[in-house]
Amino acid sequence: MVENKLDGRVAFITGTSRGIGKALALELADAGVKVVSTGKTVEEKDELPGTIVETTEEIRSRGGESIWRQIDVRDEESVAAAIEDTVEEFGGIDFVINNAGAIHIAPFEETPPKRYDLLTEVNVRGTYVTTQAALPHLRESDHAHVLAFSPPVTNPARPGMAAYAVSKYGMTIVMQSLADELSGDDIALNSLWPVAAIESEATRHFGMGTPEDWRTPQVVCDAVTEILGRDPSECSGNAFYDEEILRDMGVEDFDQYNVVEEADPGPMSAHLFDPDYERPNQ
Repeated sequence: MVENKLDGRVAFITGTSRGIGKALALELADAGVKVVSTGKTVEEKDELPGTIVETTEEIRSRGGESIWRQIDVRDEESVAAAIEDTVEEFGGIDFVINNAGAIHIAPFEETPPKRYDLLTEVNVRGTYVTTQAALPHLRESDHAHVLAFSPPVTNPARPGMAAYAVSKYGMTIVMQSLADELSGDDIALNSLWPVAAIESEATRHFGMGTPEDWRTPQVVCDAVTEILGRDPSECSGNAFYDEEILRDMGVEDFDQYNVVEEADPGPMSAHLFDPDYERPNQ
C-alpha cells in the first residue's frame, strides 16, 4: 500500500474561488489535506462564477475538512489574521500555495502605473507577504512546502509584457532566494509553471488560444501533489514545469489532460516566458 504523505496535513491556498486554485483545493482535500480556502470573493458575481465559500462547502460535502477566510494578499493584516485562524483551527500549517494572481499582458504604453502596481502587489508582493506570515508555523512542520505558480527565469526581457513578467519572475526569485536563505529549516520552496495553457477564466477572458490549446487544471494538480509529497530537504529551489514533474512520475499519456479529446496542446504557456522552449525529444 502506497503511503499517503499528504493525509492530515494543512494547506493554506490563496485564490481558491475558481480555476486552478479551486481544483487544487478539492484535489488536496480528497487526499486528506485540511484546506484553508482564501481569496476576496465571498459572494457570487454574475461576471465571475465561484466563491471561496463554495469551495469550502464543496470540500465538506465530499467529506473533507476546510475553512474559508476572506483575504486580500495585498493586505498583510488580513493575511496574518487568516494564518493565525488557520493555526487555531487546525494546529499548524504544512503547505502554502501561492496561487492568487493578477494578469495583464500588454505593451508598456498600454500599462498604466496603477496596473503595474496591481500586478506586482498581487503576484510578487502577495507571495512575499503570505510566505512571511506563515513562516513561523512552517518551521514547526516536519513536512513544510511553499509553492508559487510562476515560471522559470530564462530570458528576462519580455517585450510587450514587461509589467506582468516583473511580477511573475519576481515570484520565482522570491522562492529561489528563500530556498537558499532558509536552507537550514527544511522548508521546500519551489515554483511551478504549466507548459500548455490551462483552461480557466483567465485563458477565456484574455483569448489565450482555443479549447484545443488547453489542458484541464488536473495536470497542475497532479504535479503539485507530487511535489508536496517529496522530502522538503531534497526538493527546494526549483522552478519546475508541470510536464517535467509528471515525466519524472512516469506519465507518458498527456492526452488525458486535454480539454478537447485528440487535440495536441502546444507549449503556449511556456512560450509566454521562454519563446525558445522545446519539449524533450521534440
